[in-house]
Amino acid sequence: MLQVPAASVLEADERGIPVGAGPVEATGVDFREARPIGTTRLDHCFTGLERDKDGRARVTVDRTTLWADASYPYLMIFTGDGLPDVERRSLAVEPMTCAPNAFVSGDGLILLEPGESHAAAWGIVPPR
Repeated sequence: MLQVPAASVLEADERGIPVGAGPVEATGVDFREARPIGTTRLDHCFTGLERDKDGRARVTVDRTTLWADASYPYLMIFTGDGLPDVERRSLAVEPMTCAPNAFVSGDGLILLEPGESHAAAWGIVPPR
């Protein structure tokens, strides 16, 4: 079971480089309500994250939750399909401060001048 609180997903070309964004309900990767992943292949960057009152977005895989603060406007979700000699047996959830290819596009890129800093927080809450 996967739940991802995202309204949008980045559309990518064959190399995985974002070329646009669209609503999750139009793409077949709408996981705003918890549902089985099944055979859905995921290598998608989600954005438009819904956040709780504490400012955190929460992704739930079965009963394990990954939370990310407002410093992370993107979530990469990957099932591992297509990797050589790998049978799907896990799911990668990666909070991201910028979009894929941000060094080229600048989307979400955080630039720091000498002496500046940036802080972000995320965590995992295991099942109880």
